[in-house]
Amino acid sequence: MKTLYLECYSGISGDMTVAALLDLGADRKGMEKTLNELDVPGYKLKFGRAEKNGIDAYDFDVILEGHEHEHHHDHDHEHEHHHDHDHVHEHEHHHDHIHRNIHDVEEIIDRIDGQEDVKKLAKKIFMIVAEAESKAHGLPLDEVHFHEVGAVDSIVDIVGAAYCITDLGIEKVITSDIYEGSGHVHCQHGTLPVPVPAVLNTAQAYSLPLRITDNEGEMVTPTGAAIAAALRSDEKLPEKYEIKGVGIGAGKKDFKKANILRAMIIEPASGKSDEDEDIWELETDIDDCSGEAVGYAIEKLMAAGARDAFCVPIFMKKNRPAQMIKVLCDSELIERMEDILFKDTTTIGIRKWPVTRTILGRREETVDTPYGKANVKVCEHDGNTYYRPEADSVKAICEASGKGWQEIYNEIVRSATK
Repeated sequence: MKTLYLECYSGISGDMTVAALLDLGADRKGMEKTLNELDVPGYKLKFGRAEKNGIDAYDFDVILEGHEHEHHHDHDHEHEHHHDHDHVHEHEHHHDHIHRNIHDVEEIIDRIDGQEDVKKLAKKIFMIVAEAESKAHGLPLDEVHFHEVGAVDSIVDIVGAAYCITDLGIEKVITSDIYEGSGHVHCQHGTLPVPVPAVLNTAQAYSLPLRITDNEGEMVTPTGAAIAAALRSDEKLPEKYEIKGVGIGAGKKDFKKANILRAMIIEPASGKSDEDEDIWELETDIDDCSGEAVGYAIEKLMAAGARDAFCVPIFMKKNRPAQMIKVLCDSELIERMEDILFKDTTTIGIRKWPVTRTILGRREETVDTPYGKANVKVCEHDGNTYYRPEADSVKAICEASGKGWQEIYNEIVRSATK
């Protein structure tokens, strides 16, 4: 899987994310074309370079109509809350008064021609922001009309980030701890503590690992928190990995440490085929639970991130037929797995211990066969290469061709080894 690592040691915002991904190689012209399809007036884009503590970084900015003369030092933090700077209020234009709700924004996103993955991700990010703001204001989602989701620059940042992620082919995202400032900020609603309510709500809802610093002011914006929440699919880096690309996005503030967001494409380190991996095994024996309930629990365990979950038939005391449920998961998911087992089965106790497994180095490949394309997992061990066709590909070709499973399986392996 193509993996992105976001190093959020100086927080995260929408424009920092877009800048880092453009620096990583996302198609700028394609992004501009997509943004033009939104047909939202009142802004222009600025692309350039900036130096942050001696580090060269990509600088991306959304300049609002009537604000061209301003140097947007605080853009990434300012546009989220319309901070109380006099010039913002002196030069308000029509777009400052548009209070769009989440459905208005979704209609704008739907103007994009095709690109369903971009639209889906952009809507997901906006919904996270909207839910956080809804909770902060104590209003139903549909009744929240606010600058944060409706503002032109938020629309541009979020759709731009969704486009870049999709264009780069990112399939998995790992985030570091997300560093946040402290103190207070002045905004449309008055003076608020940092983290601001919307960031705090998103962090709570999506278990974002915040780390508070002594930097005065915001380092994480509601848009940045929502992007991290929407993208984050893992929180643990491989023990060893190779960096295939680096993008650096500039923030608009200056802190003691470089205000940058680093985005890296990483791959598990080559040079060895096997890797020892520490995971946890959970186990429980049940003799008074229906098969339907056990099946449902296993589905939920897998959906919640278990590496594997299965049951083994056993006999318990008084020769009662029973089932042993086994779960393999990462350490940070133990509590979630236990919650599911206690809630959805009749167990009253769970055994658990750390285990080490040896996994083969692997990669995904698509091969051409006489019957069409097929996905194959390629594994390596001790100088030998093994080809394991994906079951879904075998099934699809069998159904389309009328051939048997073993014949198609062997044909895919032959095609892969050519």
